[in-house]
Amino acid sequence: MNIEQLQTVLQSAWASLPTLLSATPTTLGFALGAMLLGLPLGFLVALARLSRFRFLRWISSVFVSFIRGTPLLVQIFVIYYGLPSFGITLNPLAGGVIALTLNAAAYLSETMRAAILSIGKGQREAATSLGLTSSQTMRLVILPQAARVALPSMSNTLIGLVKDTSLVSVITVVELLRSSQLVIARTFEPFGPYLMAALIYWVISSLLEVVQRGLERRFSRGFSV
Repeated sequence: MNIEQLQTVLQSAWASLPTLLSATPTTLGFALGAMLLGLPLGFLVALARLSRFRFLRWISSVFVSFIRGTPLLVQIFVIYYGLPSFGITLNPLAGGVIALTLNAAAYLSETMRAAILSIGKGQREAATSLGLTSSQTMRLVILPQAARVALPSMSNTLIGLVKDTSLVSVITVVELLRSSQLVIARTFEPFGPYLMAALIYWVISSLLEVVQRGLERRFSRGFSV
């Protein structure tokens, strides 16, 4: 690559920045929305996997196995293009959010389940000896400790969701990647817009990592012994 080609690439990257930045809130909205919806759903799935009822354990295990064992892109296609065969038609935004939420819930449920199981039985026994009910033990004793254990993995899930939002571009959602493709369609210069999109993903992920480390330090101080 000579100097002129490098200048062309840098100019196209810089020229695409305003368009890409305008699409960045959509990317963040998808990731945060899927995370906020996936957390309670993942918690319910985690509780179902820990349930004493075999049917709940079985159906939740199948859900987690299916979601984790199939590509997210295929899940998006099934939800957006497959469900209309059963009379369920979703707009691109709804289809993308549902796919990302279900995917996040499956991974978050395993994180939460492992975190809950990591808390020793002695904690439960001590809570019982103090007269706490099962729900009180879970809410006041188990979950606060499990949250600290699960925090790094949950933060990584959010960072992964930011990058996974690029897949919803296949159903015409104008997020970060789709915006770069639209810019390329006008300029016929692919490297610059794609490079700028990659840099924006990198900056977002780096900022989330900083927040993650800050939360981990705060939780560590709060639970220090």
